[in-house]
Amino acid sequence: MFPENVTESAPHAPGVYLMLDSRSTVLYVGKAKDLFKRLSSYARFSGAEHNKTTIMLSRVKKVDTIITSTEKEALILEASLIKKHRPKYNIILRDDKNYPYIRVTVEEEWPRVMMVRKKKRDNARYFGPFSSSSAMWATLKLISTLFPLRNCKGSRLKKRKRPCLNNQIGKCLAPCTGTADRKLYLEHVNNILLLLEGRNRDLTVRLKKKMLLAADRLQFEKAATLRDQISALSRTLEKQIISASHSRDQDVFGFARQGAAVTIAILFIRNGLLNGSRTFFISDSYGDDQSILAQALTQFYDMDAVPPGEILLPFSPADLQLIQAHFHDRTGKKSILKIPKRGDNLKLVAMADTNARQLFEEKEKKEKSWQGLCKAMEKKLHLKRIPEKIECLDISNIGGKQAVGSLVHFLKGEPDKRNFRHFRIKTVEGPDDYAMMREVLMRRLSRGIKEDNLPDLFMVDGGRGQLGMALAVAVELGITEELDWIGIAKEKKDEGEKLYKPGRKNPLLLRSHDPVLLYLMRIRDESHRYGITFHRKLRKKATITSELDAIPGIGEAKKKSLLRHMGSLKRIKTATVEELQEVKGIGTELAKEINSHFH
Repeated sequence: MFPENVTESAPHAPGVYLMLDSRSTVLYVGKAKDLFKRLSSYARFSGAEHNKTTIMLSRVKKVDTIITSTEKEALILEASLIKKHRPKYNIILRDDKNYPYIRVTVEEEWPRVMMVRKKKRDNARYFGPFSSSSAMWATLKLISTLFPLRNCKGSRLKKRKRPCLNNQIGKCLAPCTGTADRKLYLEHVNNILLLLEGRNRDLTVRLKKKMLLAADRLQFEKAATLRDQISALSRTLEKQIISASHSRDQDVFGFARQGAAVTIAILFIRNGLLNGSRTFFISDSYGDDQSILAQALTQFYDMDAVPPGEILLPFSPADLQLIQAHFHDRTGKKSILKIPKRGDNLKLVAMADTNARQLFEEKEKKEKSWQGLCKAMEKKLHLKRIPEKIECLDISNIGGKQAVGSLVHFLKGEPDKRNFRHFRIKTVEGPDDYAMMREVLMRRLSRGIKEDNLPDLFMVDGGRGQLGMALAVAVELGITEELDWIGIAKEKKDEGEKLYKPGRKNPLLLRSHDPVLLYLMRIRDESHRYGITFHRKLRKKATITSELDAIPGIGEAKKKSLLRHMGSLKRIKTATVEELQEVKGIGTELAKEINSHFH
């Protein structure tokens, strides 16, 4: 079952092994203190026919090994290879959400606070990721109210004679006019950092001292402003949940299992306050609970997530000491991995375990809800098969230009964004939506036949005409009976949504609040959003390209430098000759040429 020659060349040394199938696809990545002993254990393995290890080993045709100097190096390499290859039999902490961060540009002369989706390798301060976007926006709103900083784009300030509207409504100190108090501005930045670090109480104490000092000096207007800031902070503190009797930073892991499925919940405690959580669902896990928890730890604390001073665990993971040493090397600080047996820490782990179990309950509720909706769709839409996989196509263009087809894929009631696709229209000139639809359908369905991944239900955005075009393509490809077809169109005179079926003269009319109709509308609206977003990007790119390409002496490299430095085409248009000369590669003559082109 296991390749016989594997153990012959395996060394008695630490390292990483990669199990590959007949197509050289990586099935599993593991590490070992002694590669020979670990691979020998696989060679001797004998389990039940349906055992997961038996099934995996039956597919292994080749094993590659990489020798490392130490077991710690093997741990780091294993995590890196799992992230790269995403093997089927390793646990992957998949999370479709892209959690936001708050970025404070402390490296700039006049720092800004903003929301970002990715951390850059720069000197800015990042806080997050925030598992609740509403909590993140509430924090940003509080910051802008209490401590007004500039929110204009660009790291460099453009000088203005008159301040913008933000200054007039008290949301900015207007450093662009040269009249802002720099000491006060940087004081606001420091207060914001205290707030984002969770040191709200320290900040409140600091503001109270300043308020009393301002009152003693008869600076009543300043004292009133500080009083309002303290009041707003106090209201925020009341909303936060105190979860510990200390002020340490902790991450608390919870773990639950049902059959082969595993859930992991992580609670984030900062300065004794619970300020967020993350959950992960692993539907088909391989390995025992100890090894799964070990992989979860090394994957979660990758190069972006930094281990806090204390990590509470429900049980001891595999390679506990090794993981702890790795975290110490990464941060330069000692991260303590604890398995509490009593007290408040045990209660926190119990809370995390409850969150992990709750995820199973949510999955079960969602599954029951989907089953009900699925049966209703089959009945009301007269479908021949269960509509677990639904795809919807939409065409976006303006007068035939920047034409794009957008295809969205829903799996069991939820968007499956890994299978969303954009199609650039290649063969159609001018505004011909039917021809564009035909091209995209031929490309998608031909590939679906080849790869055997056709949906159960294909939906087109439109009425009889669009549905007729889709069916014509299906007839040409010989797949009219391979899947169900439907068209969704909003008719005139506020008649609402109408559903068109092949072979049916009159449309299906469902009540406006019918769950089936609402679900189909959700899919259609998602295809609109997905298509229009990409279409706008193409249009914007074409506008920038055409306007800058019209200037003699501007090639690809200079175009990129201008956009990177200025931030937008609008900023380039309004820039002075002196400002343009600051861009790398733009000399005096070219700066004058650009300025005169736009003026």
